[in-house]
Amino acid sequence: MLNVSHTTVSRSLNDSPLISEETKERVKEIAEKYNYRPNVSARSLVLSKSYNIGLFFSTLKTGTTANFFLNSVRGVNSIVKGKYNLPVEAIDDLESFQQINPRTFDGIIVMSQSPNDDEFIAHVLKEKIPMVVLNREVIGQKVTTVLSDDYTGAYNLTKYILDQGHRDVAIIEGKPEFKTTYKRKQGFINAHIDAGLEFNERYAFPGNYDLVSGYNAMQKILDLDKRPTAVFCSNDEMALGAMKAIKQQEIAMPDEISISGFDDMGFTAYLTPTLTTILRPVEEMSKEGAKILLNKIETEDVIETGIINLDTELIIRDSIKKL
Repeated sequence: MLNVSHTTVSRSLNDSPLISEETKERVKEIAEKYNYRPNVSARSLVLSKSYNIGLFFSTLKTGTTANFFLNSVRGVNSIVKGKYNLPVEAIDDLESFQQINPRTFDGIIVMSQSPNDDEFIAHVLKEKIPMVVLNREVIGQKVTTVLSDDYTGAYNLTKYILDQGHRDVAIIEGKPEFKTTYKRKQGFINAHIDAGLEFNERYAFPGNYDLVSGYNAMQKILDLDKRPTAVFCSNDEMALGAMKAIKQQEIAMPDEISISGFDDMGFTAYLTPTLTTILRPVEEMSKEGAKILLNKIETEDVIETGIINLDTELIIRDSIKKL
């Protein structure tokens, strides 16, 4: 249509300094008029690039809540959309790591939830694929990680509960092998220690980061001879399950028992009572990781390492009673 070569069109759309501004303007006007979009598959063949950014979760079957998944994908996609495809996969579903190579992925983001991912991360590093790990600090590997400060979040929430006069506080823990579970419990325990209190391990109950485990754990808590006055749930989904168990026994919240969550999922402000929790910036963490990864790809800086910690925020609502 413009009587120029396809190379000139390509260079114009990519703002090449080899093309005059007048020609660039003509090419872009026609491209906009006819809604032209480059063919990603054809481009990948010419440039020996896949135009794929892989987003890998430890697992999509257990421990990955719908809200966590949604915010992770939304955050990464908001940065890479229009530039790269975004395949989403579960590491524990991979039959072989051999399919993970520079021909199939230009970069990889690992939403890591447990040390079980270490072998996968080591493979990606061996293949020299640009990578960023989210959600978990990786020990012994040179990799950039972006985390939320779950320890401080749990500490601040527990301190708030204790400052309201509660002394018997139970905890419903998360999935045992997840690093977040450990960090949240450590923040919970250390807040007790700094307040001059000894945490009673009888008040620690296992959970699995889902509704059912929160419900089951709360039933056990309510059966105790001496009930706690407050319960720290290691995520909001377990808190929701726990609240159902409390309501079934017609126990008043927060007058008879207070409850808190962690993550600040969308429904927490609409529960009765509204849930005191910790806002965990999963979407922002995902955005930051995607920005770093694109920079690695564009600058070919595959050995850059570092740890970036994003702050959490205490969200105070109605579910914790002042004694």
